[in-house]
Amino acid sequence: MRNEGPNVLPLVEEIARALAGTRYEIVCVNDGSDDDTGERLAEAARRFPVRALRHHRACGQSAGVVTGVAAARAPWIATLDGDGQNDPADIPALWARARAEAAQGPDILVAGHRVKRQDSGIKKVSSRIANAVRARLLGDATPDTGCGLKVFPRALFLQLPRFDHMHRYLPALVLRHGGRVVSEPVNHRPRTRGKSNYGTLDRLAVSISDMLGVIWLQRRWKRPQVETIGLEEQS
Repeated sequence: MRNEGPNVLPLVEEIARALAGTRYEIVCVNDGSDDDTGERLAEAARRFPVRALRHHRACGQSAGVVTGVAAARAPWIATLDGDGQNDPADIPALWARARAEAAQGPDILVAGHRVKRQDSGIKKVSSRIANAVRARLLGDATPDTGCGLKVFPRALFLQLPRFDHMHRYLPALVLRHGGRVVSEPVNHRPRTRGKSNYGTLDRLAVSISDMLGVIWLQRRWKRPQVETIGLEEQS
């Protein structure tokens, strides 16, 4: 999170309520904020099972996700944005879906789908176009790749290639890895505190080169089919 001081405590409190009765930790990454985000995180850590990490300078949302996942100690990860628009109450349902899907294979990503987005008209239109283009060019078959609310195994994420803005392409990267992606409807709320760190034009400017890079990654990798021969199972 960057410059989300007013959202820190309300969001942490909601996460704690949503996960009551479950063993969990909250890893918050302060991405070089210059407001009171650091102070609010310190306060949250005194009241809840929060570990706060800080980037000395802003490195972007993907770097924050990478730092947080690397520092996490649990086998399952739930990510959500720090602006309060994702609803922590959706995490248990996504986690239950992920564990059920894992019976078919451990490499599973459950992506939130904001069915009723609470954003400006231009944001909704631009996201709809971006999702359609991604689905067409990357074949990720995900209706809402930009939703910050996702659940996946930590081990899976750590095997994915890392680059700036990778968080927008997690479904395509998981499919490239040989995993599966499913979507689950989630709540979406209007921003009530703070100010967005993103603009429509700056996202558009980087999305073209990002998408070309992911297409390159897809074409430059042939996933091997591995067969083990001649090794006996160790008791």
